[in-house]
Amino acid sequence: MAEILRGAPVVEALNAAMTQEVESLKRRKVIPTLAIVRVGERQNDIGYERNAVKRCEKTGVQVKQVLLPGDCSENALIAVLGELNADEKVHGVLMFRPLPKYMNDDKVRNALAPEKDVDGITDLSLAGVFAGAAGFPPCTAQACIEILDHYGIDPKGEKAVVVGRSLVVGKPVAMMLLARHATVTVCHTHTVDMPAVCQSGKILIVSAGRAKIVDKSYLAPGQVVIDVGINVLEDGSMCGDVDFVEAQDIVHAITPVPGGVGTVTTSVLVKHVVQAAKKSA
Repeated sequence: MAEILRGAPVVEALNAAMTQEVESLKRRKVIPTLAIVRVGERQNDIGYERNAVKRCEKTGVQVKQVLLPGDCSENALIAVLGELNADEKVHGVLMFRPLPKYMNDDKVRNALAPEKDVDGITDLSLAGVFAGAAGFPPCTAQACIEILDHYGIDPKGEKAVVVGRSLVVGKPVAMMLLARHATVTVCHTHTVDMPAVCQSGKILIVSAGRAKIVDKSYLAPGQVVIDVGINVLEDGSMCGDVDFVEAQDIVHAITPVPGGVGTVTTSVLVKHVVQAAKKSA
């Protein structure tokens, strides 16, 4: 039976560390502050915002919530980002996406100052991840690495396989694993014999966006599986991109869904805000 890599212990450790960092900054008269920018009333955004606010409150990070109507203009949103860029009391900005279809996503997201981009959405932030330079990676990608670190799983010298090539998870987490000296293969919809490729990895990170697409044919004994997927089934239950029931009898360790990567993401967001505050100080 596989070891279950639960997110809760990772969150507890991150929260404890960030609480100490925040207290240290406050003694220097610096109050780490996150601005959350939301356009409209999408339930997924509201739920994530609620969790982020709770996590910030628990660690002492202040939150500034900016709610814009669902039909606000592109210029109005860019103006808000400009104000937050100029506000020295705001250290990090989280802007929910996707934006309304009539907006130019590239133009809007790159209006955010990279030093305040705590969820890695700007081109310069992503360039920093790919170049191994300054810049915050997307929180979900960083959450995968935080889980590996917490459970003492060192990618150095290991073969890692990443399923998915999005800019939110697949590509940045591949670069982060490379930075940890793993040998990385990225799979996608055109990969030939994907099950065999996945079986070859000691570390398997799955962000395919399809419920239970990774079954036992993709898995091998001894693997560590990080399941990033979050899918809602017809009965209202949640599952990942990996068939957990089949996987737990094969692999060495696996993250659950729910209770895995998604749990850690908001703690990573707080960590990035605190890091941004330290840099500004």
